[in-house]
Amino acid sequence: MNVTAGWSNFLSAETGAAATLAGLIFVAVSINLSKILEYPGVPGRAAEALALLIGVLLACTFGLAPNQPARVLGSELLAVGGSLWLLTLTFHVGEFRRKNPWWWLASRALLSQGATLSFCIAGISLLQGRADGMYWLIPGCVFSFVASITSAWVLLIEILR
Repeated sequence: MNVTAGWSNFLSAETGAAATLAGLIFVAVSINLSKILEYPGVPGRAAEALALLIGVLLACTFGLAPNQPARVLGSELLAVGGSLWLLTLTFHVGEFRRKNPWWWLASRALLSQGATLSFCIAGISLLQGRADGMYWLIPGCVFSFVASITSAWVLLIEILR
């Protein structure tokens, strides 16, 4: 069963968008590096944004591999989602310890966890032989993009205020 049949346009578009947005994060960091390093937690936010985009890039690249068994793709998506979940959780725990306003962390964590857990659910579903698990890539990508674009705004604009 080819679970990625009909998904190539989506996967290709998401791969390109993730790579482009990752470039934006690199530019934002390089332009404002001294300011980013000046504030505790902001380097972690930059790393989190970049990691989420690389997660989309990897997940969608794995999906583009031809004739890949559903279980293999499921394992790859679960590995990407699980790794991202652990990484973002580490950043969020660090932010929680800094005692920043709760809504800063809550909004950031909601987006990141929505992304990472969606990739995990996609992977688990495919491991169970459910082709509809591919649909969980959509919220994973959307949450990743929204979280990363929000962080890009902070890294490019808000950091200078």
